[in-house]
Amino acid sequence: MDIVYFLAQQTMFFAIPLLIVALGGMFSERSGVINIALEGIMVMGAFISIFFINIFQDTMSGQSLLLLAILVAGTAGGIFSLLHAYASIKLKADQTISGTALNLFAPAFAIFVARMIQGVQQVQFNDTFLIKKVPLLGDIPFVGPLLFQNSYITTYIGFGIALLSWVIVSHTRFGLRLRACGEHPQAADSVGINVYKIRYAGVIISGVLAGIGGLVFVVPTSTNFNATVAGYGFLAVAVLIFGQWRTNRIFFAAFFFGIMKTFASAYSGVPFLKELPISNEVYKMIPYIATLIVLAFSSKNSQAPRAEGIPYDKGSR
Repeated sequence: MDIVYFLAQQTMFFAIPLLIVALGGMFSERSGVINIALEGIMVMGAFISIFFINIFQDTMSGQSLLLLAILVAGTAGGIFSLLHAYASIKLKADQTISGTALNLFAPAFAIFVARMIQGVQQVQFNDTFLIKKVPLLGDIPFVGPLLFQNSYITTYIGFGIALLSWVIVSHTRFGLRLRACGEHPQAADSVGINVYKIRYAGVIISGVLAGIGGLVFVVPTSTNFNATVAGYGFLAVAVLIFGQWRTNRIFFAAFFFGIMKTFASAYSGVPFLKELPISNEVYKMIPYIATLIVLAFSSKNSQAPRAEGIPYDKGSR
């Protein structure tokens, strides 16, 4: 059972950031704006928030510091995503090119600023955020060791974001308007919905969640940030497509890819996998091979929003 608990805990470390970032992409794309800038926004959110932790870790520690860092990461991601929103919505630029530009800019900016301030590009931080055991909940048989031991508060925040996203998109007026702008913006405009504002809101929410996802990815897996999130933004796009832009499907898709990533990174902790005559390079390829296979079979049944990627012109019908 110890191996089962270990794999479950590791899966949370990899699946939760995927879930958060993919849900962020969902908000943007359900509004009609393609957001492949998730990778760059993750890098920016992680960089700013890890730098925040680096600065204040001598005076603060534990969950209070992490919660403040999450706010910083979300703010940084939201502000950075405004560049993509302005280019895509106001200037009606090609959304793929705009997103690619942000993906190229973010790591270069992080490296430049880190070297300028501290002389090296790695931003170090102390991990004081691990929760050994949640009081009371950690003592529940099976469920306790699975979810409430050796965990991070970001795990529970991720579940909360998933639930809140489902409620907002499926059961609120804003969610209905968001979906309308992504499916038929002319019809939405005809009943008085401001398509531009809804799309701006979708992209900003996407940026906030992607920025948080960047921090959530780095904290459990490292003690330094080196201007990369290991392609997790692109993997989140795959999760979004596999999940068919639906909250519940994205949830299960994120955990599927999280399990694949766990096998790739933590195989040495599983005796059965460690004894197999397979090199570590092959294990590292597993998540990306799984991505290609899944997309090959699922993309033909894609249910993407109809107006996704199409700039809206108020005067057109």
